Amino acid sequence: MTNIFKDAFGASPVQSGFTPGRVNLIGEHTDYNGGMVLPTALKQGLSLSLSPRADNIVRIASDKFKGIAERDVSQSRTDDWSDYVLGAIIYANKAGFLSGGADVAIETSLPIGAGLSSSAATIVGLLKLARTEAKGAVSDADIAVLARRVENEFIGVPCGIMDQMAVAIAQPGQALALDTKSLGYDLIDLPDDYHMAVIHSGVYRQLNEGRYKERKEECDVVKAHLGLEDICLISDAKFETLAGLPDHIIRRARHCMTEHRRTIKAVNLLKNNNMRDFANLMIESHISMRDDFEITVPQLDNIVEDAVKFGALGARMTGGGFGGCIVACVKNEDLNAMNEQLFARHKDAFFVG
Repeated sequence: MTNIFKDAFGASPVQSGFTPGRVNLIGEHTDYNGGMVLPTALKQGLSLSLSPRADNIVRIASDKFKGIAERDVSQSRTDDWSDYVLGAIIYANKAGFLSGGADVAIETSLPIGAGLSSSAATIVGLLKLARTEAKGAVSDADIAVLARRVENEFIGVPCGIMDQMAVAIAQPGQALALDTKSLGYDLIDLPDDYHMAVIHSGVYRQLNEGRYKERKEECDVVKAHLGLEDICLISDAKFETLAGLPDHIIRRARHCMTEHRRTIKAVNLLKNNNMRDFANLMIESHISMRDDFEITVPQLDNIVEDAVKFGALGARMTGGGFGGCIVACVKNEDLNAMNEQLFARHKDAFFVG
């Protein structure tokens, strides 16, 4: 990472670090509705380097893009890849970690547009480096909250807190059982004899293209109707009061409610190493995302179905939806055979980790 920084800016960085990506095992679109989520950190992620500048210029070098992007902390977003770095630096200034611009270098082992939180890892990682530079005492959870503000307020994605908390707190091999209402969490070690295989469908998407926002707004209709923010926590009786709303709105609410309950069950099953029942909940989660929340696409549905057919105990789409990755729970000894058959049938798909 230091070499990339030196090549771009002619000096060594002041701060460097690594931030993992994340894959969500279960609990999709519950984090902005007061529900439970269960992401895990990946071995793949982002190596980041930063040096503060005395002026307001932000220069960015990345192994995924040619040249050096140059922005100014007075600028608004431009729907360019560099917005995530610029937003992180702007909010690092607001938090008192920095007092101007920065030179930033990024090297990533995460595929872009995969739903593995490369954006959250970029923002969290840079905020952590800026915190270190300022010798700040801000907690990792507070860094995650600040990073969410960058995505909500600067980038314009109405995401919840899951991604930021996962990449700020969890380490590879750990799942983060997170109550997104209270921000209370447990770290759970994943079993050694199973692999949570992350497979890219070959379908790419961006969360700021509007469909994620549309689902958030549909959930807001339910919240307004019930006068409640935490629609994941509604009772069966409260759910019945939605009968007069349009069918697709009712189905959005049903996904949030049932996904939250599935995730609570999944946390307990994982703690007790009951992976077969855990994997069944993954399958139920995918069906709910497909039929009630309508965020899958045919390629994802087919890969999930085939992953189970070829040896996985369970599988589901992971991430915001409309493309990206699946995650499959598979015994270690069955992983290679599953992958061989899966990629023979799905030519655009590829193994992430």
